[in-house]
Amino acid sequence: MPSIFSRIVSGELPAYKVAEDADHLAFLDITPLVEGHTLVIPKKEIDYIFDLTPQALAALHVFAQRVAKGVQAAVPCRRIGVAVIGLEVPHAHIHLIPMNKVADMNFANPKITVPAERMQELSAAIAAQVPGGSGLPAPAATAHASAARASAAPADPNDATLAQLQKLTEGLVFSSESEAPLEAVSYAAPTGDLSDEQLLQALGEPAGAKVEKVELTVFLRNQTADTSKAGVTIANLYKALQLYMKQELDGTQVYRVGEGTQVHAYALGRDVAGRLAGFKTVLTES
Repeated sequence: MPSIFSRIVSGELPAYKVAEDADHLAFLDITPLVEGHTLVIPKKEIDYIFDLTPQALAALHVFAQRVAKGVQAAVPCRRIGVAVIGLEVPHAHIHLIPMNKVADMNFANPKITVPAERMQELSAAIAAQVPGGSGLPAPAATAHASAARASAAPADPNDATLAQLQKLTEGLVFSSESEAPLEAVSYAAPTGDLSDEQLLQALGEPAGAKVEKVELTVFLRNQTADTSKAGVTIANLYKALQLYMKQELDGTQVYRVGEGTQVHAYALGRDVAGRLAGFKTVLTES
């Protein structure tokens, strides 16, 4: 099965790209230690970085050097730290981390959440500073980009979103005290921020039910961990789902609805049509 990074290379999954050439790709980490935390990969999928040929390893580091200069020019910091861990994703990669102190490089630190708009700003800013050019198409103005995205969408954009969510959730189960399947969903809802009452109405849940909000990466932390009982393969599938929802849906949030031993959980964000799309499951908690 292709790694998450290979699926980004192929275009199957989105990413906040900052630089690219024929053999390499650099993009922002979606669970960064600090703003501007960037991953640099060879497009050819090789698990262990030291299994690269000497020529490929050297080329990867030369590419990483160019990207690091762009990161440092765009993100205020003293240095760009470099790390190779290689345990989370079976695809060789280099971490480039803007740092002002040694502690910024500690992977035991809590990961931060960066809003999608800020991630887009960072990726564009870094790409613009990569020496010799990033190799990426020049970004259009934000308004023009939004208009182009809308005009390029199919007549019913929700169909494409729901179809992709169905692929990404296929076969996945959420482990709490018992296991429950994930179901891709999409709901019509009023625009703007929703009150709990409006949310419950859109979901078809009982009026007055308890609603608790949880950040997506926190909700999925046990499912995306490579040490989960389901194994690394399932963890990678959950990572792909998380990546898609954080980058392709706006305002993604998990809503725990109800109380008692079984609670309905909805992970939802706005698609390009303004619908709430994502997945739902059932949590069993004593």
